[in-house]
Amino acid sequence: MTRILHGAAIALSFLFAGAALAADPPAVGSPAPAFRLQDQTGKWHELADYRGKWVVLYFYPKDNTPGCTTQACEFRDNIFAYRDLGAVILGVSVDDVASHKAFADEHSLPFPILADAEKKTAAAYGTLTKYVGIAELARRDTFIIDPQGKVAKHYVKVDPKGHSEVVLSDLKQLVAAAKKS
Repeated sequence: MTRILHGAAIALSFLFAGAALAADPPAVGSPAPAFRLQDQTGKWHELADYRGKWVVLYFYPKDNTPGCTTQACEFRDNIFAYRDLGAVILGVSVDDVASHKAFADEHSLPFPILADAEKKTAAAYGTLTKYVGIAELARRDTFIIDPQGKVAKHYVKVDPKGHSEVVLSDLKQLVAAAKKS
């Protein structure tokens, strides 16, 4: 019985362990990869649109899954604190515009959720991952991009619970340091 349980545990770990499909993520201090993606309303967004602002670009695997919903709702709940810092939040997954619309409407998300159905942006940011038995998805990574368009911070494989607070705390420090220089 123990041998069967051990075998099942190993099989499950392979099922849920992702293998990266993309290049390495951009390094801190390097230019953030450009993108042009539609949000949940069909509006197009480009990274260049946010020049002069701090950007929290978070990638997540799938709309309306427990972890992704937790993460999005925590960013939603902190939206005013982010705005007070001059930051915008952009969520990205490989789901399509219609899926994002339903997700954003159901959870009253006040920020763009970008559809990367072609998976090019997730690949450019090094987050595109293939899970055994599951389609290619974006890994749960977050990037803080500075007003000049450079990666200021990268969080890898984040825990959705409490992540918004961690990002907000780090963003406050980055904004304060930028004002001093």
